[in-house]
Amino acid sequence: MKLLTYKRQTIPAYIILTLFLTIIMIGCSSSSSGSPPNPSETRQRQQSQSTTPASAPVSQTLIVHFIDVGQADSILIQAPSGKNMLIDAGNNEDRSTVVNYIKNQGISKLDIVVGTHPHEDHIGGLDTVINTFDIDQVVMPNKTHTTQTFKDVLTAVQNKGLKITTAKPGVNLDLGTGVTASVIAPIGTSYDDLNSYSAVIRLVFGNTSFLFTGDAPSDSEAEMVSSGTTLASTVLKVGHHGSSTSTSQAFLNKVNPKYAVIMVGKDNDYGHPHKETLDKLANIGAKVCRTDLNGIIIAASDGSTVSFTTSKTANNISISSPAPVPVAAPAH
Repeated sequence: MKLLTYKRQTIPAYIILTLFLTIIMIGCSSSSSGSPPNPSETRQRQQSQSTTPASAPVSQTLIVHFIDVGQADSILIQAPSGKNMLIDAGNNEDRSTVVNYIKNQGISKLDIVVGTHPHEDHIGGLDTVINTFDIDQVVMPNKTHTTQTFKDVLTAVQNKGLKITTAKPGVNLDLGTGVTASVIAPIGTSYDDLNSYSAVIRLVFGNTSFLFTGDAPSDSEAEMVSSGTTLASTVLKVGHHGSSTSTSQAFLNKVNPKYAVIMVGKDNDYGHPHKETLDKLANIGAKVCRTDLNGIIIAASDGSTVSFTTSKTANNISISSPAPVPVAAPAH
């Protein structure tokens, strides 16, 4: 594995990285060739070279990994404090991919695990994740399901002696100093569509922000808009794999994202992402990254700007180089 190196040891590496991220303007970008280092190794170098006290953040960078799990969701968040959060864990068949990816980042503890809603393509691998890692908190909406997948998650939670924190507005998630993460939906308590129970989380780091929407459809989006909560975000994880049932125009106008990430499987049976959604994102001027075209997508924020690295190059994606945070490919 090729490591990032710096000739001068007198300047802490995290300062170099922060300055580098600040002075360049990056869109959705592809990773360089070879076997680049993973973000956890970069953080370990930063911490060993820094002269700051042990209680100080281990990095000045927030890193969000949109793991390529096909027609499913799984998002790993590494906060500057060193705390980690996982939002969803793909399908049942994705459990090894997700677990190995997390391990490859040098992570043995997940401070927060979120299951946005009880559909298999979001919580399929969650029981394996809970069984594998040290977990502090599990967050899920107050909605049960009859599937074995959902029962497996509950069993894993019980076996670890954990309790489930109900995902609802006003619940704040502790990712350490400098980062705020708040649940803003579901607002209602009774829906016909299971997707409407999706936990929606807005994360803020400095002047940058991320909105993670699960599969929240237009009725949940309308409730968020009407609630008056702040929705404006630098990066939007597009709802329901780019389906036209999500990303309503009123909601998109409020979020007004600079970047949009669509987690979707190649040649999926649903026709996701729908052209209607892609057109809306284009009209609002959002740069789009897609896991079906770009593979693993990593967003890095220094608190001022967000830059992207992807594991695959897609001709229809705006690409900038060099990439500040190379992608570590998951082990299979």
